[in-house]
Amino acid sequence: MRIATQRLILREFDAEDWSAVLSYQQDARYLRYYPWTERTEADVQSFVRMFLGWQGEVPRRRFQLAVTLRDCGTLIGNCGIRRKPDNSWEADIGYELAPEYWGQGYATEAALALVDFGFLELGLDRISSWCIADNAASARVLKRLGFRQEGCLRSNEYFKGRWWDTLLFALLKPEWAELEQYRQA
Repeated sequence: MRIATQRLILREFDAEDWSAVLSYQQDARYLRYYPWTERTEADVQSFVRMFLGWQGEVPRRRFQLAVTLRDCGTLIGNCGIRRKPDNSWEADIGYELAPEYWGQGYATEAALALVDFGFLELGLDRISSWCIADNAASARVLKRLGFRQEGCLRSNEYFKGRWWDTLLFALLKPEWAELEQYRQA
């Protein structure tokens, strides 16, 4: 699978991608909102192997794609859409980027491509996501995509010696259709 946007190519992972993923997952800025305190070669190789395994699912329910720069092919992160295990009308999305590419609209661009894929190709009716409440940049990405905040789970994630709140978001197909019409106008 391959999705092209104005500045990005979202493509299937291959086994050699682990080293590019490791380079950004070792960054302290990246690790801030994850339970990990460090990432090893073995951790990231296993992480990438999980995505490779998803490529062989029949029927395929999970798509986790490498986010690369269109002009040079540099891997800068990943973005995924995963159907819920108990239905075929709902999925969740997630994204992560190397910190040196934050604040340039790449996360929004990649996630929008997967939202469009979810509604157009997968026939979804609802796409949800969540983020750590302190991660204001991630919440802004979801809001830019038209997701509405549906709730805040207080102190429901514990890592790095503290409790974290998480924000829950969702976008429904009719809401997306209205936004799609606006984008094309």
